[in-house]
Amino acid sequence: MRDFFIDAFEQLVAVIVVLMIIAVIIAAIAAGSQRGVGLAGAIAVLVGGGIYVIVMGGIMYLGLGIYRNTQRTTEALEAMARK
Repeated sequence: MRDFFIDAFEQLVAVIVVLMIIAVIIAAIAAGSQRGVGLAGAIAVLVGGGIYVIVMGGIMYLGLGIYRNTQRTTEALEAMARK
């Protein structure tokens, strides 16, 4: 049951990252269409938003990786204790 929740969270993280990318693209288009902002504003939103998506997505996947590594370490220690 616990693995179900972790697997579901992995899928949810993937969906959240995709939605964040879409939101950055929409925000860049909106910023670029504003009078006086132009292409420079759209590029700034794309760069800033892209960095944000990379950092936040990385943090979420890092948390999942830590969980998976802890799970494998526990299984290895249990296997060693049985010997």
